[in-house]
Amino acid sequence: MRPFPPRLFRFKSIQFLIMASFTAMTVLVVVLVSIVLYNKFNRTAENNAFLSNQQVIYQVASNLEYYIRSMTVVFSSVEYEIKAAGELPDKALTERMNTIFRTREDLVTIGLFTESGQRITSLPAADMRGNTHLTSQSWFRSAVENPNHLSFSIPHVQNLFKSSYKWVVSMSKGIKLPLANGEEMNAVLLVDVNFKMIDDLSRSVKLGQKGYAYIIDDSAGNIIYHPQQQLIYAGLKYENVEQALKYTYGSYFDDSTGVDRLITIQTVSNVGWKIVGVSYMDEIVTTQKEINTFLFWLLLAVLAFVLLITLYMSAKISQPIKRLEKSMQLVERGNFDIHIPIRRDDEVGRLSRRFNLMVNRIRELMNQNIYEQEAKRKSELEVLQSQIHPHFLYNTLNSVVRMAGTGKNEDVITMITSLSRFFRISLSRGERFIPVSDELEHIRHYLIIQKMRYKNKFEFEINAEEAALPCRTLKLVLQPLVENAIYHGIEPSVDQGLIRIRAGIEEGKLMLRVEDNGIGIPPAKLKTLLTETSLGNDEGTGIGLRNVHERIRLNYGEEYGLHIESEREEGTTVTVRLPCRQEGPK
Repeated sequence: MRPFPPRLFRFKSIQFLIMASFTAMTVLVVVLVSIVLYNKFNRTAENNAFLSNQQVIYQVASNLEYYIRSMTVVFSSVEYEIKAAGELPDKALTERMNTIFRTREDLVTIGLFTESGQRITSLPAADMRGNTHLTSQSWFRSAVENPNHLSFSIPHVQNLFKSSYKWVVSMSKGIKLPLANGEEMNAVLLVDVNFKMIDDLSRSVKLGQKGYAYIIDDSAGNIIYHPQQQLIYAGLKYENVEQALKYTYGSYFDDSTGVDRLITIQTVSNVGWKIVGVSYMDEIVTTQKEINTFLFWLLLAVLAFVLLITLYMSAKISQPIKRLEKSMQLVERGNFDIHIPIRRDDEVGRLSRRFNLMVNRIRELMNQNIYEQEAKRKSELEVLQSQIHPHFLYNTLNSVVRMAGTGKNEDVITMITSLSRFFRISLSRGERFIPVSDELEHIRHYLIIQKMRYKNKFEFEINAEEAALPCRTLKLVLQPLVENAIYHGIEPSVDQGLIRIRAGIEEGKLMLRVEDNGIGIPPAKLKTLLTETSLGNDEGTGIGLRNVHERIRLNYGEEYGLHIESEREEGTTVTVRLPCRQEGPK
């Protein structure tokens, strides 16, 4: 094997030293990062499970609390109406209770009973069952034993009336009714709420694939709702209610059923119920395993990538990058006559080639910018000259003198007024960009003057969409087009002329159109109309169609400008395509 040159051998030795040291450091860092991320992701997965469960259960508790609060308001409204009524039963009271009853679909029963169990009034006004044992029912006893305290029962079948057996939660309260002799009578007010709403709120809870939530009574631990209620009643499923009663809110782990579960507690404060969320740890562990597997392959890929980068950097970047840096420093100082010789065809060689292309492109753009600035300034000077159009002004004033001499005073006023407004808009306080509304007003006064000068040889129409009026355009875009239409289209024609000017928005672009019914443009001339360099100097064309076209492209870009359509003896349409902006280009 041919021995390495000394210089190359030293470079290889440095490469080996850099690669070996950097690889050892990378492996150490990757291992430490892997351990840290492994622990972090595991804790994050558990914390996310805790937080997600707490948020779900808190939301259910909030919804349930809000619903029970609304039912409490209904109960208070019924109690107020009863106490505000006179001697019972009262027909007006019955109507007001009917109104309350009809406003809530979840109301099942509103009833008022004596302390001995006799019905005073109720909704619905159906016949009561004879064997209800009303005074022994839990809601009745709670109201009698705790007067002036609103009690909530556990869900039960409502059996007060015939042919009505719905699952309800009963709200009851012992109240005092005023009698005609000034004494008070103890009574029990009952409002039954359909349990379906509470069931729907609880049934929608999903904690993972197998998780669920159930509701217990805070005082006795009775299960108010469970998605597997039948299995609970049959003794086929067990819930560690005793442990749940020890918590007001929070989370803990439970394995009393033989399966590791995460229990989340939230108390419904206004009724004393607890929402108990149950999620299974095997689902959380599965998530952790997926994260750990992803992390392992990710870190392995990172390690391989870092090793490759180390090998590449140590072998390829040293000297060529320094040479490129020196060339960049020269460009930074303003020297653009730089060319890096390409001695290799690797990444650094291609970067050097692109650097040469970039420097050449910058040089071309600088030259192009100088040319465009000169062309733009020339165009602006031509526009400035066109703003003070001596020939047009002379002809207009000459027409005014003739009209004044013939006694046409109204025509003189009209022409002078239009002339003053024409030049005021032409100046526009030195602004290059004006609203479309001003541009249309400018061309309107121009047409008024020309129409009077040509003794009504033509008529004109100006139509504009409202959306186009606030858009800004280069000043004096339409005048050269209209001037061209009059001098070269309508004046040579023997027929009555018509010029239409339209402004609108099409596909997000501002479109200005000048149409005339003149003699048209010969096809041969039409092809070179926007490219013919001498067009801007043609007599009678003002600053020329090509000049307008170049001004637009210089200010807005190559995609904008003029489009000309013409047929002999039919007329010509010139379309100006501009961006719809509320302000001119910077």
